[in-house]
Amino acid sequence: MTRVIHTGDTHLGYRQYHSPERRADFRRAFEQVVDDAIADDVDAVIHAGDLFHDSRPDLDALHATISILGRLRDADIPFLAIVGNHEGTRGRQWLDLFETLGLATRLGDEPVRVGETAFYGLDHVPKSKRDDLDYEFAPHDADHAALVSHGLFQPFDLGDWDAETVLTEATVDFDAMLLGDNHDPGKTEVADAWVTYCGSTERCSATERDERGYNIVTFDDGASITRRGLDATREFAFVSVDLADDEGIERVREKLRERDLDDAVVIVEVDGEGERVTPARVEEFALERGALVARVTDRREVDDDDESVDVSFADPDEAVRERVRDLGLSEAARGIDETVRASKVADANVRESVQNRVDELVADGDLDAFESAPDDGSAPDDPSPEDATPEGPTDDESASDDPTDADDVATLEEYQ
Repeated sequence: MTRVIHTGDTHLGYRQYHSPERRADFRRAFEQVVDDAIADDVDAVIHAGDLFHDSRPDLDALHATISILGRLRDADIPFLAIVGNHEGTRGRQWLDLFETLGLATRLGDEPVRVGETAFYGLDHVPKSKRDDLDYEFAPHDADHAALVSHGLFQPFDLGDWDAETVLTEATVDFDAMLLGDNHDPGKTEVADAWVTYCGSTERCSATERDERGYNIVTFDDGASITRRGLDATREFAFVSVDLADDEGIERVREKLRERDLDDAVVIVEVDGEGERVTPARVEEFALERGALVARVTDRREVDDDDESVDVSFADPDEAVRERVRDLGLSEAARGIDETVRASKVADANVRESVQNRVDELVADGDLDAFESAPDDGSAPDDPSPEDATPEGPTDDESASDDPTDADDVATLEEYQ
């Protein structure tokens, strides 16, 4: 028997809502997964991608991750992982560094055996490159086998990658596909194998209303999957207000008074026929009542043409990022946009940083980086399930901030 924790989409380093407390929340959620793994003495922790929120995590995120993974190593629990779309870089990956340090094993087309189960990995692959995959994996002599991958797979909602194709064309018979990218957990049976998402460990979006957690997968006469919730996650208070004709901000305040807002992320949705409500006044009131963060979405019709306009104040930065993605900019242009707009470089150094980046690309002969992004779904921030919702991308803000082209993420043939 082999018993493992299947987790993913931990998005370490994510400063959601520009809040340092939220950044710490993502770390604490991952720490609880590791605490549980050690307490339960599982055979391995399997991570299905997006360990980091960004392809260029800062030193604080890297230091915290090394410390957390060190605890697993000290407990003799292997950490097996793949590369997701958020953290993928051109060439070597952060996961390779952790492997060099003895903190992780990067899964690929060769089996990694844990107990009586062989684990394989398939990093996130952009749509434009999936037709070139042959799903050829080295044979194994274990009783069971599992494939770990990252992407939006059919038959789950919004899937654009067919799990049945992967399972039927693979040269290995898998008992299970352990997946990341979809932040909502779920499981279904495809081609005599379990296909399951573990979900994210913290809410990357106001659309992620269910409890956060991870899967426990047991391989013994097939695969069985159970779900375990995390109690270390931040409370989100979802408040919906349907205003009658004569109602306005006082009604919104009344609804907020009914809730315990202490240290919570407060998400307010306003609808109905009542008075216009200024989001800033609502947010200010929620903060006065102890909320960590407050965001307001007004879903009412606001013009004379009877057209519904969805106005969200949940994350203005994400609105900008979404617009940038829609422009189809080249990789080089996206990198320049991040340097100038996202303020990851001191103002005095922006000009020099942009010049150095362009010079590096030219010196490397990487002229493809100056080509416009293809309109084939292979843009760097391929939307996660939440991208299709009115709230925004894989989050109000979960789509990656990084400018790296999704084609840069390691594919099965290139890096495995």
